[in-house]
Amino acid sequence: MSVKDGKDYLYLIWKSEQSRKQYIVAQLTKNGQYEFCYCDEVHDAIKDGFSPLLCFPELDKVYKDNKLFPIFSSRLPDRKRKDIKTILDKYGLEEYDDYMLLKRSGARLPIDQLEFIDPILSENKNLTRIFFLAGTRHYLECEGEKCQDAVKVTRGDEVYLKREPDNLYDTNAVQVVDVLGRVLGYIPRYYSEGVSCLLSKNRHITCHVYHVDKNKNCNECIKLIMKIE
Repeated sequence: MSVKDGKDYLYLIWKSEQSRKQYIVAQLTKNGQYEFCYCDEVHDAIKDGFSPLLCFPELDKVYKDNKLFPIFSSRLPDRKRKDIKTILDKYGLEEYDDYMLLKRSGARLPIDQLEFIDPILSENKNLTRIFFLAGTRHYLECEGEKCQDAVKVTRGDEVYLKREPDNLYDTNAVQVVDVLGRVLGYIPRYYSEGVSCLLSKNRHITCHVYHVDKNKNCNECIKLIMKIE
């Protein structure tokens, strides 16, 4: 799961319905051709209920193709749709580019727990990421039943990032706290290494509440927008 020099890649994330843990199960790389390979975490994901994709059955193989693999291109909107220009505008694209659309949309479907994530690879570029806060159920203590009372933040509220190097599960863990210092949750693990590194280098990072949905049973109730400048 290391960065491949000069290559652009995405993480494929799988979320367990049972444990609600997110795993980086695979990596999709583009460098002239497409390459797909599973990451080390796939073994833990399998123990938690993940099944290898049918068209990629071998865990140790690197799959290659000159075009985006059909299993992934089928997750994208048809380029012949009448409203395709509106969709492209939504993701800041001037023309149909399947890889960029995959990167910016995440290609998430309601039929499974898979999503593509554009990792934070550069320490120098200005970036914006929008994502759901992780671990809210444990810190808001609503257990999905008292969300109306537990969620105290609202759209536009600024939240703050705090490294937690002593975390037993992730030395790159980054807490998200409100203005009063109350822990709301964590930066998702697929971003935590990059964000922790940027914080250690004193990069300017601002984070605000982008959306709140109190009907998500604490799985995806708080969405954040993070800007790295």
